[in-house]
Amino acid sequence: MPEAYPNLVAGQRITASLLRSMQPQVARKTADTSMQATTTLALDPHIQFTAEANSVYVFEGWLAYDSDIAADILVGFTTPSGTKGKWTGYGTGTTVISGTSGNATQQNAVSTWGYTVRVEYTDITATRTFGGLNVGNPESILLQGTCRFGPTGGTWGLSWAQAASTATNTTIFTDSQIKAQRIA
Repeated sequence: MPEAYPNLVAGQRITASLLRSMQPQVARKTADTSMQATTTLALDPHIQFTAEANSVYVFEGWLAYDSDIAADILVGFTTPSGTKGKWTGYGTGTTVISGTSGNATQQNAVSTWGYTVRVEYTDITATRTFGGLNVGNPESILLQGTCRFGPTGGTWGLSWAQAASTATNTTIFTDSQIKAQRIA
C-alpha cells in the first residue's frame, strides 16, 4: 500500500502548517564548500534537514564535486540516534578504468571510453568512497535512499570528507542538493 504523509481525513481543517508538512524539503548548497588534509567526516553546512521523531523520509539528490585522484571523496549521512534505512550513490568508482582505441584498459585516466560506477547500497549510517579525478575535472553523484527515524528526531544531513588526506582541496559545489519527502 502506498505511503503518504500526512494522512488526511474528510472534514479535516487545512492549515498552512499542514500544507507545508506535505511538501518536499530541499536543501541546496548556496556556496562551495572545500576540505583539505582531513578524513574526518563533517556535516555539510547547507545540506541538512530536521526530521520528526517516528517518521519516514525518502530522498534523492545530486552532488557536484571535484577531488584529486589521491584524495577521492568519502560520503555518508549524519543521523539522530536510532535511525535506520538504506542509501545508494551512483558515482565514479575509486579506480577509474577506461578503454583505449586498441581495446586495452587503462586505470586512473580520463577518456571518452568511460569510468567504473559504484551502484551498491549501504546502511544509512555507513559511508561510501567515490573516486576523484585530477582537480579541474568535476564529477557528480546521484543519491537516493530512505531514512526511518526512531523516537529521536533531529538534524540529519550529508556528511563528507576526503577519503585520503591530501593538501589539495576536495570541493562540493554550489547547487548540489538533496530533496527529502516525508512519507510516514
